[in-house]
Amino acid sequence: MKVGYVRISTKDQNTARQDVLMKELGVERVYTDKLSGKNTDRTELHKMMDFVREGDVVIVESFSRFARNTRDLLDLTAALTEKGVQFVSKKESIDTTTPAGKLMLTFFAALAEFER
Repeated sequence: MKVGYVRISTKDQNTARQDVLMKELGVERVYTDKLSGKNTDRTELHKMMDFVREGDVVIVESFSRFARNTRDLLDLTAALTEKGVQFVSKKESIDTTTPAGKLMLTFFAALAEFER
């Protein structure tokens, strides 16, 4: 199953761009948080992490929508991997089903944190 995660930082922002992407990619279930990504204490993120099962694919628009620092990104993707769940970030074109994708995830996560 394709499972999407959408996040915006405030309730005043709009999820439309991310919602359109999820629809275009045929995502079957979407979890949306409307709060800061400063940590992983997000209700819908926890629901999604509990929901996904082996063989599922979690899709996000970009790393910054999923996690705001390298440690959180790597911890979350490691938890998905332990469950047999793949991770795809469209903006960065990362797919953790391959060794190269795993390497690129680590590299881009470090760059994203540096940029922030």
